[in-house]
Amino acid sequence: MKRHRLGQHYLNDPDTIHGIVAFARIRPSERVLEIGTGRGALTRELAETGKSLVGYEVDHDNFDATKVAVEGTRARIRLGDAFKQKPQFDVLVSSLPFSESTTFVQWLSGIRFSRAIVVLQEDFVNKITAPPGNRDYRGISALVQIAFEIRRLGRVDRKSFSPPPRVDSDIVLFTPFRTLSPAEVSNIMLLFSLRRRQVCSALASLGMSCRHDYGQRRVFSLLPEEVHELCRPEGGQ
Repeated sequence: MKRHRLGQHYLNDPDTIHGIVAFARIRPSERVLEIGTGRGALTRELAETGKSLVGYEVDHDNFDATKVAVEGTRARIRLGDAFKQKPQFDVLVSSLPFSESTTFVQWLSGIRFSRAIVVLQEDFVNKITAPPGNRDYRGISALVQIAFEIRRLGRVDRKSFSPPPRVDSDIVLFTPFRTLSPAEVSNIMLLFSLRRRQVCSALASLGMSCRHDYGQRRVFSLLPEEVHELCRPEGGQ
């Protein structure tokens, strides 16, 4: 699948790329992963740090361009979809296609790692940081807040990309404190498909147990920890 079909905008501003790598604070012993290498601009900067780097790219043309960009370095570039794998890494650094943002955070919630520094579209960052009760608070918001501590590190102007997207982006730090199972991820997203329903009514519709008395509360009012309690498989810890 071509990257432009995935909503890819290629990050090409040298100052922004340098800043992202600086934010990563990669140590000599750490394994680095990049998802969606694009044409290799960020990949080259990462490779020049001399650290262990593996990059994944699904588009053949971009894969070839990245191989040329990192020629002479120790970087390993793989043609394939990282989301279908569970690569071993300590630090993830990525400016991935915006259309893959939801898939990315769902996948990341099941991985053990140290930290991830990722460029994400500003409206998506607003969504994953939205508090309970906010109109932007959705299943993906609860999922991210259950699994990660999130911090915005800086703004990326749309002019830093080619072609420029319609909105600005943010550099975001993900620090994991909980790993979610595929069943938990699925349950969270299913529950929020009924976000305006009363909690116990929504759970009953999904064949899930209502473990407490939530009164008239709606799903969109639940705190992330309450969502996690409800969405753990029966008998889960």
